[in-house]
Amino acid sequence: AGLYVATAALMAVTVVAVGLSLAYERRLPIMPIVTAAVVMVFGGLTLWLKDDRFIKMKPTIVQAVFSAALLGGLLFRRPLLKPLLQSAWQLSDRGWHIITWRFALFFAAMAVLNEIVWRNFSTDVWVNFKIFGILALTFVFTAFQVPVITRHQLPQAPKPADGGDAQ
Repeated sequence: AGLYVATAALMAVTVVAVGLSLAYERRLPIMPIVTAAVVMVFGGLTLWLKDDRFIKMKPTIVQAVFSAALLGGLLFRRPLLKPLLQSAWQLSDRGWHIITWRFALFFAAMAVLNEIVWRNFSTDVWVNFKIFGILALTFVFTAFQVPVITRHQLPQAPKPADGGDAQ
């Protein structure tokens, strides 16, 4: 029963988060919208049908959609991570290509891993994997991208020393 309560809470928090994003950003970013749509559909099916398999499939679908979107962007020579992360990372085009390719493969691997865990282990194990395992694996994976990010970092434009216009 705890998983059903948690699913309902996740759905409610997702609606609040999207609403806050719209209120503060005055726009709806694509990744949170895709995630919210999948949460609402699969969370709704979980609650309606009283079948926890649907909420367990949600991470697989979200990760697979992100992987497919990133791979599709690369197919059209548009690394889709660039518009999402360029405010944090200033990379060369080659750097964006490498990082996007790696994240696409990471998301695909995470989708497969979620399927393995939820289909072969108890719900308690899956919940712990979902909460702690995915977070830890994402953190470790991202940390391993630092050398690529550093290698392909674009030089920063020099800032004026006085902070204003010289006359």
